[in-house]
Amino acid sequence: MDDDLTRREGEEEGGPRRPDPEELDPRKVILRPLSEDHVGDLRWIHERPEIIRWWDEPEEDFPWDEPESTRLTILVDGQVGGMIQYWEEDEPKYRHAGLDLFIDPALHDKGIGTRAVREVARYLFEARGHHRIEIDPAADNAAALRVYEKVGFKPVGLTRRSERDPDGKGWHDALLMDMLSTELTSGDEG
Repeated sequence: MDDDLTRREGEEEGGPRRPDPEELDPRKVILRPLSEDHVGDLRWIHERPEIIRWWDEPEEDFPWDEPESTRLTILVDGQVGGMIQYWEEDEPKYRHAGLDLFIDPALHDKGIGTRAVREVARYLFEARGHHRIEIDPAADNAAALRVYEKVGFKPVGLTRRSERDPDGKGWHDALLMDMLSTELTSGDEG
């Protein structure tokens, strides 16, 4: 496997390259609806081992494979840096929303996930009228847990052996977390 994180897998020397992650300004994060222009970069990011570990191999029709979710491309300084998705339960008695995301591993630890989660959470609370959002990362996904806690998510409890391992041979625990609209942090720390 080529260690050049600026070249998509299968591209030859001199072919199109992804921008050098060190040249991107991680404070310039915007979310946009999925576009055909984003598909190649999103698939390339999704196929990184660090993402497959938590998201499994991408489906053949990714990123269009979950029509029940609203998916947004995370643009970092104008370049595709990841994807965030949310879903909504609209049954009045149980109304709430959930979200999930992945970020290009070359852009980890720069506050991008925190900014994206905060923006989507604010939208779900203020524009969509939800009072509660939930998320259920793998219990040992320390990076994700840090991001969610920074934004205001609180642990609810462990869901034991609730998700199949990527190799399909075992199960792992997830940590159910939620956040009430009054718990969203307003800071823009990374």
